[in-house]
Amino acid sequence: MTMGLMDFVCVVYFLLIVAGSSLAQWPGFQQGIDPIRFQQSPVFVARPAVQNPQASALRLPVMSSTRVGPWKFQEPDSSQSKQLMQAPMAPLTWHFPVVPEEPKQPPVPFELRVPTPTQSIAAQCGESSVHVEVKKDFFGTGQLVNPSFLRLGDCAAVGENPEAQVLIFEYELQACGSSLTMTDDELVYKFTLFYTPEALVGTPIVRADAAAVGIECHYSRLHNVSSSVLMPSWVPFAATKVAEDILVFSLKLMTDDWMFERPSNQYFLGQVLKLEASVNQYNHIPLRIFVDGCVATAVPDINSTPRYSFIENHGCLVDAKLTGSTSSFMRRVQNDKLHFQLEAFRFQQANGGLVYITCALKAVMASTPISPENKACSFTNGWLSADDNDQVCMCCDTSCGSGRKVGALSDSGEGLVSEGKAKIGPIIVSN
Repeated sequence: MTMGLMDFVCVVYFLLIVAGSSLAQWPGFQQGIDPIRFQQSPVFVARPAVQNPQASALRLPVMSSTRVGPWKFQEPDSSQSKQLMQAPMAPLTWHFPVVPEEPKQPPVPFELRVPTPTQSIAAQCGESSVHVEVKKDFFGTGQLVNPSFLRLGDCAAVGENPEAQVLIFEYELQACGSSLTMTDDELVYKFTLFYTPEALVGTPIVRADAAAVGIECHYSRLHNVSSSVLMPSWVPFAATKVAEDILVFSLKLMTDDWMFERPSNQYFLGQVLKLEASVNQYNHIPLRIFVDGCVATAVPDINSTPRYSFIENHGCLVDAKLTGSTSSFMRRVQNDKLHFQLEAFRFQQANGGLVYITCALKAVMASTPISPENKACSFTNGWLSADDNDQVCMCCDTSCGSGRKVGALSDSGEGLVSEGKAKIGPIIVSN
């Protein structure tokens, strides 16, 4: 046991001597080189055979080193930072949708038709009285006037010919506020026929301007003569400006054949405005447009007074029922367009004769069935639908759903895709 311990101690002591000798022979150790600053790899070097078996059993690998320069750590500089920030990135493929520009309309052959004076008054001067006949189609527009709006001076009509649609005035020469003028050769009795329209019942609008027509009876001091009737002259009015999320709503004035946008914004009383409401659907599914409501005002502010609501109750065009006009929706030929016509009018108390129109438009999926809330109805001896479904118009005399102001968004709606407002104005009235 003692001999074994002694042998172990001798072996350990011998290994320490060999290790110390190897370190003393290492050039890097003698020169004080930091071990972390070189690279080394073990190299086994063959030694001559040794007779001592113990020595041969303790052969150790000899480390061969190669000196290298100190390690340098690269500091990040600005160029590297720029390279890091400019690393390749996948290009964006999504972008905000852009509303395509509509092609400009080519010049439209258009000529404004100015109304010609109408032969609506005839007068016969008798020996002591005057007989005047006035057509109820006073302006020659096809719109019959209310007899109570016509007076000869302060005298009302005394009769009417229903077949000829003529009102009759017959009074003494000295009656009805007439005036007498005497010249060297003649006696002249002068009368004035007044047309003074009132606002249409339940509305603040009129469709004809006030007019005054002078009528004279000339009498020679030798015999009686009857003068020709003085014809009224007036220049009715009108003008309009067209108004409009990738859905684009529009409201346009159209020519009489509905083919082009009307290049002129002037109208005359008795003429008819042709209006087209449309929605540009671009990449959307097929849509159908409706005019939910329209309000006319004398200024751009929709909440101002006077104001006249002529389309209401989710698409009921009530103007014809209120005033007896020919205003109506046209039969639909395209889902994304809706045509309607409106007889020109002005506000009775508005100076300058300006009219602005604001409409609420909405688009629903074309597959959505026609319903009381999605309809276009006109009144012609009864309610008729522009989409050939008159049954949905029966509610126009009552209520067709939740009421809301023109331009206010609805809370719900079957098939509703989008809605918006469109404005037209001003309509200019001139005398």
